[in-house]
Amino acid sequence: MIAVYETLNKIKDNLRSNPSIQTVTFGDLMEVDLAKTTIFPLAHVQIGDVSFQDHIIVMNVSVLFLDIIDDNREVNDSDQFYGNNNLIDVLNTQLAAANVLQGDMRRGASYNDLFQIRGNISAKPFLDRFENQLAGWGIDLVIELPNKTTSVC
Repeated sequence: MIAVYETLNKIKDNLRSNPSIQTVTFGDLMEVDLAKTTIFPLAHVQIGDVSFQDHIIVMNVSVLFLDIIDDNREVNDSDQFYGNNNLIDVLNTQLAAANVLQGDMRRGASYNDLFQIRGNISAKPFLDRFENQLAGWGIDLVIELPNKTTSVC
């Protein structure tokens, strides 16, 4: 069975082709060296539960879109809404990267290759999480793909 490889490669290739993503990682996020500032913006992929249905596999995949919040060197006292950092820029850019991934899975090349998203996707923001004052979005994908390795005997 190559379903895991095929699914992860589709996601990885999409993320690596996005100019808003510098690094793509997989697995336990706590094992990623988040102290290195050169790896950001970063997309991190984690695989979840898998269920087998008639002729399809349904795979749950989580993707985090992370970037570092940088404080501005010049304090801006006139606009308290946006603050003195790039938080809004990070949220905007990383949400756009999440949208590109889900769009490809819904109607792009991945969709045409029968890697399709089931249901709606919610992007959950996080602020000042992890090391380095990271912010971004997390999405959970429910992906349907053909079960190519089963046969009726």
